[in-house]
Amino acid sequence: MRRVLRKLAEDRAAMLGLALIVLLVLAAIFAPWLSTHPGDVAEFHTARRLSPPGPENWLGTDRMGSDIYSRLLFGARITITIAVTAITIAVIIGVPIGLVAGYYEGLGSDLLMRVSDIFLAVPQIVLAIAIAQTLGPSIENVILALSATYWPFWARLVYAETRSIKNEPFVEAAIALGCSPLRVMVLHILPSISSSIIVRTTIGMGGTILTAATLGFLGLGPPPPTPEWGRTIAESREFLPMAWWYAAFPGLAIFMVVMGFNLLGDGLRDVLDPRLRRAGQHGK
Repeated sequence: MRRVLRKLAEDRAAMLGLALIVLLVLAAIFAPWLSTHPGDVAEFHTARRLSPPGPENWLGTDRMGSDIYSRLLFGARITITIAVTAITIAVIIGVPIGLVAGYYEGLGSDLLMRVSDIFLAVPQIVLAIAIAQTLGPSIENVILALSATYWPFWARLVYAETRSIKNEPFVEAAIALGCSPLRVMVLHILPSISSSIIVRTTIGMGGTILTAATLGFLGLGPPPPTPEWGRTIAESREFLPMAWWYAAFPGLAIFMVVMGFNLLGDGLRDVLDPRLRRAGQHGK
């Protein structure tokens, strides 16, 4: 772990990504204290409707007169909730399926992978839109839509990794010592492929946030007046280009968070994936 942290600290891009993620988490945790108008993020204030950025409203106000800076802070809570919950459910579903299908051979394994292939055959955003449209706009339904469309990525990844190492000497030795299949999968195979799961999860967080914002933009996310970033951008369209701040700052928040997870994921991949490290050493 110390070696991983030391290598990661040498990657400036990864550190930038980590800083952006930490900033998002801190904004979500301390939103009530960091907000300049914590009590009116969902109320009408016609007197200051569509006010430009200024001393009272740092990032301007929206069509309701609510402070955009405050709405972004509270929107970070929604973003983290959706992303973390959806990814957690996807990992809980996808990793065991990939482990079982990769360890065993036969009809059951093929059937599990064919089910995941069916989900992967449909573009993820299209499938998420279809599910969210069917269930209706809410945070819970967005989480369900994202979880249902993301688990095959982890299932396919774990399946491939398990297949590649299940005949390694340390696995065969564990089987020869009488370890049960469950023990072999959980205590021997899973720790060996955990680095790939961590990298995929980190990068997947960025994609999940972007997809959730897309659903919100299309009106399939949390209903108004919830301060969700994607819905905020959708509401700003009729006021462009006059109220440019209305769309610019939520869009910048989405861009920075997604970039943060992608940069950190790339850094973790370079540190945790031995094949990439060896390739880099040979290249030098």
